[in-house]
Amino acid sequence: MPMLALLVCVPAFACLAAAMERHQEMLLGARLSAAASRVLRCAGWCALLVALWLAVAGEGWALGLVWYSGCTSLAAGVVYGLLIVYSQRRSAQR
Repeated sequence: MPMLALLVCVPAFACLAAAMERHQEMLLGARLSAAASRVLRCAGWCALLVALWLAVAGEGWALGLVWYSGCTSLAAGVVYGLLIVYSQRRSAQR
């Protein structure tokens, strides 16, 4: 179950990143509506809560919170890295 928490954290952070206007312009070329941004933000936070539940259910409170902290750090790094790579490839194509 803790590995599943990691797999849930990556799309959660992707949703949170896609909810930001700056990333919307980079990824889509335009800003999403406020309602769509709100839905992405809500989906991201809900997925992070699910990941927390998975980590705690699998490892208990003590180790589960540590595992969750590692999952969120790794997932945020992965999404951030992918955004950097996408931005560089997009600017190289121009």
